Amino acid sequence: MNVSGASFRDPSGYVVEHEGQFLRVVRPAYAENYQSLMESGLCRALTDQGLLIPHQEIQRPDIQGAFKVLRPRQVPFISYPYEWSFSQLRDAALATLAIQKTAMSHGMALKDATAFNIQFLDGRPVLIDTLSFEKLRLRPWAAYGQFCRHFLAPLALMSLRDPRLGRLSRLDLDGVPLALAAKLLPWRARANPWLLLHLFLHAASEQRAARAPVKPVRVKDYPLRSFLGLIDSLESAVRNLRWQAPKSDWAAYYESTVTGGKYVEHKKEIIAGFLNTVHPSRVWDLGANTGLFSRIAADAGASTVSFDADPACVEINYLEARRAGETRLLPLLMDLTNPSPALGWAHAERMSWMQRPAPDLVLALGLAHHLAIANNVPLGRIAGLCARMGPWLAIEFVPKDDPNARKLLRVREDIFDGYTREKFEEEFSRRFAIQDSRRVRDSERQLYLMRRLHP
Repeated sequence: MNVSGASFRDPSGYVVEHEGQFLRVVRPAYAENYQSLMESGLCRALTDQGLLIPHQEIQRPDIQGAFKVLRPRQVPFISYPYEWSFSQLRDAALATLAIQKTAMSHGMALKDATAFNIQFLDGRPVLIDTLSFEKLRLRPWAAYGQFCRHFLAPLALMSLRDPRLGRLSRLDLDGVPLALAAKLLPWRARANPWLLLHLFLHAASEQRAARAPVKPVRVKDYPLRSFLGLIDSLESAVRNLRWQAPKSDWAAYYESTVTGGKYVEHKKEIIAGFLNTVHPSRVWDLGANTGLFSRIAADAGASTVSFDADPACVEINYLEARRAGETRLLPLLMDLTNPSPALGWAHAERMSWMQRPAPDLVLALGLAHHLAIANNVPLGRIAGLCARMGPWLAIEFVPKDDPNARKLLRVREDIFDGYTREKFEEEFSRRFAIQDSRRVRDSERQLYLMRRLHP
């Protein structure tokens, strides 16, 4: 039984992993608040709304000193805020505020508001930290600053400056410092009354407090209507921010930049056939674009994580998944040449990309030529990475004379003499057995289904 590296800071409890499942241990110090959570009806209300992960209380006499041991519903894939699109982070922020409102109506409040407590389950943001609640005290909201750093500041930067700035959350696990956000935002952001209050003036107040001499502070009562007003104001601030679509060469890839409709339809048929052969329960779609083939995997019953490095593609993918009510598809922002690392204390608080549950099947469609030509990654290294991920691989070879491969070579010298179909098959055959190979209609592209030779 291993204690999770992400929970050691919490005095209320901790997470342990046992036989592939995560359990939450409630310490005696949190007993009173836990009983209030359960007896007030708050837990039931939030789980009924799909805002809090459901759990069962279980008996574990081998865990010493526990008040309760909880077995929550397991999350298939843990993701982090720096991997979310703008609308994913926005939905997570609104869910956090909805949780706070519901908690207040039951005499409780969130004692923290970190974005890392939110995960996407069945396509929706859900709070996974059952121990985040405390009895409501009529004091300024303890989690106010954290909410602004984890949600409002990155959302404002993504909306008003550049969607790639959401990745700043990777630099500081306590969120984007408000003073930094205030410096990076355009001057026009001050015309937004909610940002002026909750970000610019808030940042100035923090800086003044840091310079002031330390003296005892008498905390005054905070009327409930003011507390509710604060939450309503934060909700308005979040809702007022909009996705500003940047120019993207890839967001309309399957509509305008590939060889044509026959190619796409035939490719879909081939991938559906590969899925029928493998019957995977978990799929990773690498370089998924807007999720066309991710949806085929999800429709086949696989829990599918859809990765792409383009913020516009991930945003479009998520909005379509939300609109369609898709429950098995999770779009995420991931640059395969610089994926999410292990972060935090002892590199153990946030998992690296490759530390998370491995898929049964990897889709790598229209990807290898980007890695090999645009990023100088040798074919052998691409094969090695794919072999580390899972036992099955569906991959596409795009030759150098393909229109999209030629685009990559327009701005650089062709030094890729080894980038051939023969060399591709040779390198991948060192790690995989080729089970099937199909040329895609109306193109020179080749699709392969491969099975890993050695774990």
